[in-house]
Amino acid sequence: MTYLLWVPVLLAAVWAAHWGAEHLSAPLRKLRQKWGISVAAGGALIGLAAASPEVGIATSAAMRGVSDIGLGSSVGSNVIAIPIMVVTAYLATRKRRLGEDQENDGNNDGGGEGGGSAEHEGHERHLREHALVVDRQAVTVQALPYLGLVALFAALTLPAPWRGLQPLDAALLGAGYLAYAAQALLRGRGEGEDVDWPKKEVALAVGGVAALVAGAYFTVLATENIVSGLGIEAVVGGLFITAPMAALPEVFATWSVTRSGQVTPAVTSVIGDHAVTLTLSFVPLALATLPAENFRLFAINLVGVALVAVLYAAFVWVGGREKGFQRWQVVTLAVVAPLWVVAVIFWGL
Repeated sequence: MTYLLWVPVLLAAVWAAHWGAEHLSAPLRKLRQKWGISVAAGGALIGLAAASPEVGIATSAAMRGVSDIGLGSSVGSNVIAIPIMVVTAYLATRKRRLGEDQENDGNNDGGGEGGGSAEHEGHERHLREHALVVDRQAVTVQALPYLGLVALFAALTLPAPWRGLQPLDAALLGAGYLAYAAQALLRGRGEGEDVDWPKKEVALAVGGVAALVAGAYFTVLATENIVSGLGIEAVVGGLFITAPMAALPEVFATWSVTRSGQVTPAVTSVIGDHAVTLTLSFVPLALATLPAENFRLFAINLVGVALVAVLYAAFVWVGGREKGFQRWQVVTLAVVAPLWVVAVIFWGL
């Protein structure tokens, strides 16, 4: 039962990693404002900070020789996080007024009070219609390119001749992410704004990097000891222990950003986050060479990743600017995660 002593270590390590990521996200958010990057495309930039814990976990897992933990964490987070963040944002917008007592840098696209009476009336209508409105541009800027990354990952890992991840895949995944980020950041750019860089914020960002590195290392170490104590596979520990724990801080961040009135950044940053997870977090695993030992489990996980992305894109596109996600669509996404768990348990393991 000594493995239970590692549970609080895991929780503390995950929170440390996300604390570090949170203090990296503020400078990146200011860069979005300074460079005039659109709201929908800003999710790609903020996603670099949001996904940095997963990248750190994968790197630590590869260095410690337990790549399956990194594999399970990265793939699992791509299946469960998108539905969880959409549900979280939907619940957060059930408030009558959004953005009260907060500055919202012009991104109050969910009907927050800062945009005036017209926006407030729009939000009242969204409440009556049980809608979560997201800028339709998120489909072309974020969701469809993300689906392209899913297809790239599948092409590199599923075919029998090169099944799994090899060092060459690291370069291809890195190139895929650069293409995704470039198209997102360069489209729809507007006028930039002057921003301040307080010394305290810079110091916190530097401290955030240290917390991120330490948190990622101890997350892997704790998961390694827990799965050893439970006698389960490392990839299962990554899927069902590390990935859910890593998603918890994102839930609180999504809730906070949505309540501030920045609905589109809150709902689209999860796509930017997992574009990083599906590419850059697998670079260290590919460099260490990661075979797909349980091919059925590997394939089921990729099907789950693709299904979530397709549903997200379809729901945003059909809803458009006026309707966005409807309540039944949010519920549909919420059901995908438990169905994926059932598929993994009964067909994948």
